[in-house]
Amino acid sequence: MMETRNAAVAGKTAGGVNTRSSDAVLEAVLYGLAVLMLIVLLYPLYFIVIASFSNPSSVAGGKVWLWPSGFTLDGYKELLKHANIWIGYRNTILYTAAGTAIGLAVNLSAAYALSRRDLPGRKLLSLYFIFTMFFSGGLIPIFLTVRDFHMYDTFLVMVLPFSVSAYNIIVARTFFQTSIPGDLWEAAQIDGCGNLRYFAQVVLPLSKAIVAVLGLWIAVGYWNSYFNALIYLKNPDLYPLQLILRNILITNQMQSGMGSGEAAQIALRLASLMRYSVIIVSTVPIMLLYPFVQKYFNQGVMIGAVKE
Repeated sequence: MMETRNAAVAGKTAGGVNTRSSDAVLEAVLYGLAVLMLIVLLYPLYFIVIASFSNPSSVAGGKVWLWPSGFTLDGYKELLKHANIWIGYRNTILYTAAGTAIGLAVNLSAAYALSRRDLPGRKLLSLYFIFTMFFSGGLIPIFLTVRDFHMYDTFLVMVLPFSVSAYNIIVARTFFQTSIPGDLWEAAQIDGCGNLRYFAQVVLPLSKAIVAVLGLWIAVGYWNSYFNALIYLKNPDLYPLQLILRNILITNQMQSGMGSGEAAQIALRLASLMRYSVIIVSTVPIMLLYPFVQKYFNQGVMIGAVKE
């Protein structure tokens, strides 16, 4: 009897050891895959950084892998010679700040209204917003509308007509429905709180996650936008950074193609080097914003887009 019990205990112990060993192996494999994915995702960004400080011939020859080869700042020096790049930075910062504020105001307000079950015609209004995600009026009708409202070639055309996003409204609406208890509204009504005050003082403070996520999405969209400026702006003093950088690259490519001999080689070298410098100059400022909203990002996306 004693031998049977000892054998059973030994079997359980061995089973526990095997289970822990299997868990450790699985955990090691998962960590290894996570590190591999991190390298795959981050290396292209790292390569762009080191390539922007490297000799273009070394980059083209495949000599740049882990650190710069033939360290040079010529790409940044050539890029910063263009005075209008600072005008582009100023305009883009203004467009991003104003557009993000307006976008958050209109999208969150619409999302909160659609989340209220006592809103008359709520389902019909939701279908109306969803319809615009698949069908739009087209470029020419939108251009005519912008012109008729006297917003063509003005500051407002970059921040007002395209501030509403049906996708952002649906995400925020789902967040409000799943994360804000209805009992709070009933308690607020007892205290004499109206809809506007309830939204501003109760709902928004409890919705920091979705506000941060939508703010980041909207800000990145405005920061990277150049097509709207290409269509609706003709005054160079209103050009955003992305459009100015695009024009600089096109101009340098044309100049390198028109020349001959050593001058053409130098121009081609600078044009090749400036491609990487432009990416760094245009992306670093918005990337610095991400760490401040990272802690809200996963929470806001999961609650607002997955739960229903």
